[in-house]
Amino acid sequence: MLNTTNWNYPTTVWFGDNRVADIANALEQLNIRKPLIVTDEALVKLPIMQNLTKALEKNGISYTIFSDVQPNPTGKNVQNGVKTYRQNQNDGVIAFGGGSALDAGKTIAFMSGQSLSIWDFEDVGDNWSRADEFGIAKTIAIPTTAGTGSEVGRATVITDSKNHAKKIIFHPKMLPSIVILDPVLTYNLPKHITAWTGIDALVHAIEAYCAPGFHPMADGIALEAIRLIKENLLVAYLEPHNQDARAYMLVAAMMGATAFQKGLGSVHSVAHQLGGLFNTPHGLANSIILPYALKQNESAIEDKMVNLCKYLNIQNPSTQSFIDYILDLRKKLQIPHTLKEVKITSERAQEIGELAYKDPSTPSNAKKIDAKDLEALFMSAVNGDFGLVGNHEYN
Repeated sequence: MLNTTNWNYPTTVWFGDNRVADIANALEQLNIRKPLIVTDEALVKLPIMQNLTKALEKNGISYTIFSDVQPNPTGKNVQNGVKTYRQNQNDGVIAFGGGSALDAGKTIAFMSGQSLSIWDFEDVGDNWSRADEFGIAKTIAIPTTAGTGSEVGRATVITDSKNHAKKIIFHPKMLPSIVILDPVLTYNLPKHITAWTGIDALVHAIEAYCAPGFHPMADGIALEAIRLIKENLLVAYLEPHNQDARAYMLVAAMMGATAFQKGLGSVHSVAHQLGGLFNTPHGLANSIILPYALKQNESAIEDKMVNLCKYLNIQNPSTQSFIDYILDLRKKLQIPHTLKEVKITSERAQEIGELAYKDPSTPSNAKKIDAKDLEALFMSAVNGDFGLVGNHEYN
């Protein structure tokens, strides 16, 4: 069992079993007296929500709950959350849940004191500088899944319902002030959520590691995150109450998100479009697309994959060996092999390729790609045909 501890990197993290009980101390440190809890409809009904609310009530802290958050949060969700925040005169946000709740909570805190539209802060150029920094409420992030790592991120992903496009909203002060990492909160996750979010964390670390550019700190963090996931994801899936596995997965997810400040890649470029167009859960989309993207990027990542395989003790180090490892892991986690298995067909392939090319993740892909490459990646994931993105085919 891992020890309870605190650290700072990149923000203040309180780690350990049942640390959610320390929420009153966190609020006091930040001078938050009436928080808005941002979560989702499914989570608000579960016992783990009571772990949080009882800790608040025990300390006489008044709070408001906002749970109108979709799996792929929308601008409307954020707008409604800001309205609730202002009406109840809240003075800070507790973002409690998976990546969607964390993204929505961080964005509500950010927008609570802004006069411009949320889309004016899309992560393009220096849009972030338009914000009124004094209008950004403080946030405490409490993840209940080990996936997105949004708790240590300065950006969020919000869907623009008008065109079904996912957009990244960014500001340096969106970084939560305190993160509470409590492995106990993840014990009773549905198995498929453990699997999807775990692979999401893995994709973050892999794409960060493979992104071009010089960032040794990000590379080192990504490598160790991948190792932790390799050793603990399947254990957490098969033994949901394994304390160490759950704890290491939470930490690995946070590490993956810390590393991807270096960049992401084509897995996210396509997955973002599937979330916007089909409301596909982000972790599931990433899980299916990952091996096809690795094959497409093989010529640019082979040396890195050899080093990664050596670090992970995977035999015959190569990109292909790592792909084989991913395919085997997916099978054990009961993750579909193709997008076709989750009812996504090839009808909008060209559109998805063009949208994915405009995605902020595309420029940092391991090698330069265009809209046709991303269309081919989507098609390969739909059909399970590695021949569309490389020379190796699976039967």
